[in-house]
Amino acid sequence: METDQKIEEIMDAADEAKAMRINALDLRGKTIIADHFVICSGTSDTHVRAIAERIQDRMTKQGEKTLRVEGVPTALWILLDYGDIVVHIMREEQRNFYDLESLWEYAPSLQNARDEAKREAAKS
Repeated sequence: METDQKIEEIMDAADEAKAMRINALDLRGKTIIADHFVICSGTSDTHVRAIAERIQDRMTKQGEKTLRVEGVPTALWILLDYGDIVVHIMREEQRNFYDLESLWEYAPSLQNARDEAKREAAKS
């Protein structure tokens, strides 16, 4: 599966699980960690786990393996590693504290393009 397709599947799965503030950052050429981060928030430990499970289920159905999972026991910040994409699912408090979007502020956000596409689709 192409990276753009993976990002859409991840973001759609997070949206289905009622994740908040879903954002994707394009890190290509900026770090060796991953090409993209997908960042989203949950309202409770249970919600964060449910978002992670929904994403993993969706990606498994698409034939994608999760290479590494971190943070499930506490569910304050769960990390799902898909190689080229790292998914950060955080409680809102952790997200505000670590503020990954500001840390990577020079990385283009894919959320704005996705929101614009949804608005255009709704007009049709």
